[in-house]
Amino acid sequence: MKPWVKVAVVTALFAVPAMALGQVIWPPAPGGPEPSAGQLPFFILLAVFEALTFGLGVSFLLFGFAPLRRAVGATWRAWAIYLSVGWFLVSWWPHDNLHIHNGDNLQGLLYIEYGFHVTLMLAGVVLAYSLLTMLKTGDAGTRTAGAVPSRVR
Repeated sequence: MKPWVKVAVVTALFAVPAMALGQVIWPPAPGGPEPSAGQLPFFILLAVFEALTFGLGVSFLLFGFAPLRRAVGATWRAWAIYLSVGWFLVSWWPHDNLHIHNGDNLQGLLYIEYGFHVTLMLAGVVLAYSLLTMLKTGDAGTRTAGAVPSRVR
């Protein structure tokens, strides 16, 4: 089976139940705001994107480490990138559903903000550091002290 087919199948196997179960697992808070008829399709589309991204994240976590390790080489860097990308992909579905479930509870909002936003910020720092440390001298405008750019020689 081609890799993209495996990814598509696993993505669908997780995205479809995620779409169906989001508000079953995290029911909307009582008395929370109701979307207007004009807003509802956009919220539904957002839920579809989140469910698909969740499914794709599961696919990445199942199939992504081996090729990433071959490409990156260093074990610590491969794990850092793997876990950061995985979290970036899977976190949207529970994150948004928890916001809907939480309602106006400010303590719950703080838990959501720290649990998702801060960890996503840290994952971004990990990705930036990992990718920048993979650059070789001369990549992305970097060079060693005293080196003369090739266009000047």
